[in-house]
Amino acid sequence: MNGKFTEKAVKALRFSTEEAKRMGSAVIGTEHLLLGLVAGDGIAAKALLNIGVTPEKIREQIGSLTGIGQPYGGEVTLTPRVKKVIELAQEEARRHGVNYVGTEHLLLGLLMEGEGVAARVLRNLNVDSEKIWRQVIQLLGGQPDDVPLPNTPAGPNHPGKNVGPSNTPALNEFGRDLTVQAREGKLDPVVGREDEIERVVQILSRRTKNNPVLIGEPGVGKTAIAEGLAQRIVDNKVPEILSGKRVVTLDLSAVVAGSKYRGEFEERLKKVMEEIRLDGNIIVFIDELHTLIGAGAAEGAIDAANILKPALARGELQCIGATTLDEYRKYIEKDPALERRFQPIMVGEPTVEEAIEILYGLRDRYEAHHRAQITDEAIEAAVKMSDRYISDRFLPDKAIDLMDEAASRVRLTAYTAPPDLKSLEEEIEKLKSEKEAAVRGQEFEKAAKIRDEEHKLREELVNLRNEWETQRDGAESVVTADDIALIVASWTGIPVQKLAEEESDRLLKLEDTLHQRVVGQDEAVKAVSRAVRRARAGLKDPKRPVGSFIFLGPTGVGKTELARALSEAMFGEEDALIRIDMSEYMEKHAVSRLVGAPPGYIGHDEGGQLTEAVRRKPYSVVLLDEIEKAHPEVFNI
Repeated sequence: MNGKFTEKAVKALRFSTEEAKRMGSAVIGTEHLLLGLVAGDGIAAKALLNIGVTPEKIREQIGSLTGIGQPYGGEVTLTPRVKKVIELAQEEARRHGVNYVGTEHLLLGLLMEGEGVAARVLRNLNVDSEKIWRQVIQLLGGQPDDVPLPNTPAGPNHPGKNVGPSNTPALNEFGRDLTVQAREGKLDPVVGREDEIERVVQILSRRTKNNPVLIGEPGVGKTAIAEGLAQRIVDNKVPEILSGKRVVTLDLSAVVAGSKYRGEFEERLKKVMEEIRLDGNIIVFIDELHTLIGAGAAEGAIDAANILKPALARGELQCIGATTLDEYRKYIEKDPALERRFQPIMVGEPTVEEAIEILYGLRDRYEAHHRAQITDEAIEAAVKMSDRYISDRFLPDKAIDLMDEAASRVRLTAYTAPPDLKSLEEEIEKLKSEKEAAVRGQEFEKAAKIRDEEHKLREELVNLRNEWETQRDGAESVVTADDIALIVASWTGIPVQKLAEEESDRLLKLEDTLHQRVVGQDEAVKAVSRAVRRARAGLKDPKRPVGSFIFLGPTGVGKTELARALSEAMFGEEDALIRIDMSEYMEKHAVSRLVGAPPGYIGHDEGGQLTEAVRRKPYSVVLLDEIEKAHPEVFNI
């Protein structure tokens, strides 16, 4: 937990831990936090007691909503919802311009969160947020009417949230201060990447040409390195020369947007550069650095890259750039004058182990956002499955996306009303229409009967909804490896049960599975099964196919059928078979259709029949049917 807590707030958190154990819970929920706050002696306790909320009343409500079990003696953890409450409390403390979190901020965090058992307890006790808010403000010595009720977490427009010093108005308009965001705890933690950040610091400390450019594939964490530097500056973990500097992301599109007249774009950019030069304490971060080339260049005008070149060379402007390998080669390398002003830093894709560590570091943020617990198995599954099954993207981005979407799915499932509830609502609506029709037809007795029936159903609906809400708030949403597998299946089309089933069991039964479709052909089935097992045991090059087989035999003995059976056994469906009829490739030049035409020939941009099919469906069995009819050149491919 980041942020400083007052003694009374720490005491309240300790009380909530004790209350959770006393009630037989292995987790600290919002209800235990509410009990801890009212049992303490801080402002929150006084505010709650002043409006008649006592520990006894809260315990009684908790007992009726979730029940109380036998005392628990083990370790207790915070639920994601309580983590969210603490985050909101820290936001609220910053909003009031204080650098500590008191019991009043924790209470306001509970009110702002607005869900969970604590919110239901307060609703059942007929206590509204405004009443508590007014009490807190009065106890703090303020006038309740002067201070607005915080309906939402503090945002950038709230007091105490200046985007940067007022002596750089143009930069504040077109930029976003990463150091301010780091100070406010709004940036995600950066795990690893010490070498890259160290190299950035070294280059920034140079006298001239002190401009690093981060080059790497999309999603490997280039922007995160700039955020990591901002966090280091805030934590004062940088050399003296960089201490106290601001890292500001410059939004080039905002500088270009709305510049209607000739010279307006150049004027804006020059104004930003002048502010940076006069301040002397600013590091500019430009994401997608290649957008500098040609930005704002109308006929006869100078583009952003040429405006920035002199300042970059003299060291007046310190700039960190980030771009992909392709864009760097395509745009920056073609302009040697711009290229020499930047010092390249290659940012590689992290290993599976490093990606797992990165996700562990991010877990708290995603748990707080989704109010769901993300297990270690889910994190490992997200990294390993994304590495294995999603080949066209890069770690850690694809693994983070998997974890995020799985947590989102789990939360939505928990918050979707059950079918009984929906059907009851539909029935009530139907009765309402019938009642109105009866009244219009002056059938008042019938209308009265329908009204009584409607009242009965409404009571049933209220009870059912309360029961569902209690069950929903009491149950802990957990993201498991199975949830990750479901998302992978929806992304790639590989059947989820095949991913979730223990691979070793499936491989041991591979011969039996194949023999269910292919009778006989023992030697071929054994050879294929052995090759697949060898590959899955790790005794193969991961960049090569699992195996290459050539099935020989007369027509109709089951060569193609074995390939189909293999695709179904391995990938769960016959459609995972890419079949290419090789009788179409009898001429030597036709072979190029498999891998695509060479540069300069028609169809160069379209890709080959084989390469495109494999790219779209990488987990497939490739069947080159009737290979003897193809030109011998095929074997070279």
